[in-house]
Amino acid sequence: MANKALVLLAVLFCAQAVLGVTIISKSEWGGRSATSKTSLANYLSYAVIHHTAGNYCSTKAACITQLKNIQAYHMDSLGWADIGYNFLIGGDGNVYEGRGWNVMGAHATNWNSKSIGISFLGNYNTNTLTSAQITAAKGLLSDAVSRGQIVSGYILYGHRQVGSTECPGTNIWNEIRTWSNWKA
Repeated sequence: MANKALVLLAVLFCAQAVLGVTIISKSEWGGRSATSKTSLANYLSYAVIHHTAGNYCSTKAACITQLKNIQAYHMDSLGWADIGYNFLIGGDGNVYEGRGWNVMGAHATNWNSKSIGISFLGNYNTNTLTSAQITAAKGLLSDAVSRGQIVSGYILYGHRQVGSTECPGTNIWNEIRTWSNWKA
């Protein structure tokens, strides 16, 4: 019986490695439906990294609270159709669905139609990335390539490279500049 359990555990572990990063769906975190959606093409050339510049979260429950607050701000105060980012990554190491795959975000003016937007929950001028967050982000980008959302030679930018902002915060900025697809 113990051998069967080990085999099952090995199969699940391998399936996770093959299938990539686990994404917590918008319905799973209790997000509202978008009021409208614009399709986003496949084989995009860019991914843009952000931080929310708000509160850091280190548990799933705390991250869900932050996600709901951000979505409410984007939809109710800014009048957007949904939360602005395609995906968000919490201090708990989880990837959360924002607008998701193949839906144009509202994260970087003039770049929304040609990039996916990934944001880390928190203010990374003061917060620091965990190894779990870095692994999640790299896994998400790898999944984006595997599913054809972005090309394998995509260019990774920090939001400050495509807009007048300090986003994604100094600590993320220093990290992503070491990643292979980042370009100056």
